[in-house]
Amino acid sequence: MRVIFAGVGEAFDEYYDNTTLLVTTGSGKRKRQLMLDCGFTAAHAFWRVSQNPMDLDAVWVSHFHGDHFFGLPLILLRFWEQGRTKPLTIVGQVGIEEKAITAMDLAYPGFRPKIRFPIEFETVSPGQDLDLLDFRWSFAENGHSSPCLALRLDCGKMSVFYSGDGSPTDQTLSLAARCDLIVHEAYGLEKEQLGHGTVDLCIEFARKTKAKALALVHMNREVRRVNADAIKKKLAAMEGLTAFLPEPGEYFDIQPSAC
Repeated sequence: MRVIFAGVGEAFDEYYDNTTLLVTTGSGKRKRQLMLDCGFTAAHAFWRVSQNPMDLDAVWVSHFHGDHFFGLPLILLRFWEQGRTKPLTIVGQVGIEEKAITAMDLAYPGFRPKIRFPIEFETVSPGQDLDLLDFRWSFAENGHSSPCLALRLDCGKMSVFYSGDGSPTDQTLSLAARCDLIVHEAYGLEKEQLGHGTVDLCIEFARKTKAKALALVHMNREVRRVNADAIKKKLAAMEGLTAFLPEPGEYFDIQPSAC
């Protein structure tokens, strides 16, 4: 399994695109490609890093803030413009279909009926498991200003957890247990940040879950610019945990566990 950090930024960062991840696995006809979150600057980041963008299988939307789903109209329209016929699945919490359709109609009025590839919606809830595209998808609610679902993807003996936005909860702690990779938003530095994760909180979270690796994303733009070097040194010094602050285009490979 490969996790590609197409974008790693927060909503207002003019230098880093909105956080969006590509998760790929398999090969040949069994190759899968998932996009996790699709904010208003994420679509271009996706096309920059994906080797086969037209083969995208599914888009995950963690919650309904613009920097996490306003890129959907551009993704859909470009697929139409390039003649896509392959079905696309969009997965999200209650309201995902209505939100996606409304966004498309506002962004490009009259174009939705022209789309000829099937768009399939999967609505999910906290505590639910979904078997889709050779992955087991599992969900738990994060602590955020808008209802936000954290996602765990399992494929064979490989696993990745993606927080979306928000601070850890007992439910996300359980969801992320013993994951190969945790990708968590760390908006601030200190222990507490209302409605968001922080560097220290995420490190503690990863330790508690006994995860193998931790990547921090969606960091406040000023925090990252001023403190990036210090944060990277702190993460690199972690013992028993591979921890890093990814740059756009960086990737992390997960190998099947021996156990």
